[in-house]
Amino acid sequence: MPWHQLTITTNEKSAPKVAKHFSHLGAVSVTYLDAEDEPVYEPKIGETKIWTNTQVQALFELDVEPELVKMEMNRKFKTISEAWEYEFIEDQPWERAWMEFYHPMKFANRLWVCPTDQEQREEGTVCLTLDPGLAFGTGTHPTTALCLKWLASNDLKDKIVIDYGCGSGILAVAAILLGAKEAHAIDIDPQALTATCDNALKNNVSDKIHCYLPQHFTPFQADVVLANILAKPLIDLSQSIFALVVKNGDLVLSGILAEQADSVIEAYAEKIDFTPRVQQEDWIRLSGRKK
Repeated sequence: MPWHQLTITTNEKSAPKVAKHFSHLGAVSVTYLDAEDEPVYEPKIGETKIWTNTQVQALFELDVEPELVKMEMNRKFKTISEAWEYEFIEDQPWERAWMEFYHPMKFANRLWVCPTDQEQREEGTVCLTLDPGLAFGTGTHPTTALCLKWLASNDLKDKIVIDYGCGSGILAVAAILLGAKEAHAIDIDPQALTATCDNALKNNVSDKIHCYLPQHFTPFQADVVLANILAKPLIDLSQSIFALVVKNGDLVLSGILAEQADSVIEAYAEKIDFTPRVQQEDWIRLSGRKK
């Protein structure tokens, strides 16, 4: 169905109050957006960080009159009357609309990642079919792309792989398609495990991928451990993560901004011999062998 979309720019202090009043007036969803390209890194679990200048964007059903909403918001918040934006949002299949920007991608001349109905069957390559869904990871973001390049550049034949923080399961599925014997996917989000199972089924590798919430995972050592999460949890969980790597096994870390790489290396340096870091845009991939 189509929607009225109202957006107001306000400050960090007022934004939560504005969002709450939008909801009180019947908004079906309220979203915070950055008004000035100000980065916000790694909020704590359960924390919602917002920007110094924040856009609060609200969607309303068509039976709501936008001008009445604006009048009530201006009455409640005297300082925001000059900062309104309005847009009529047409009904459309959002997932398919997103797919217009998602095209087949090739990694290290061995691995294709493709949306449904655009699969590539090039000789000497494997093709992973994956569509936008419940969890992060389609290969379009540098953090995931860097891991896919590593997988496609290394010999995985008959290896056991752990995907720590699996998201969509793209890395676990790719590892199996590239020759790994089995992959174990771990995530704190049940929806990520659902997405991983769905993508494993879509790619006919369900029998080789095992999914766990952390509390249900019994640690063991694997030939390859991938952790594409964020720098802070990579540091906080370093003891647990490198303990999963077999001696002389490979560790691949991603989700790390360039300025965070040294801190992550320091957390693992006692146990891991790192190769030179690899950068794509602002993001770093670290990989190395366990001593």
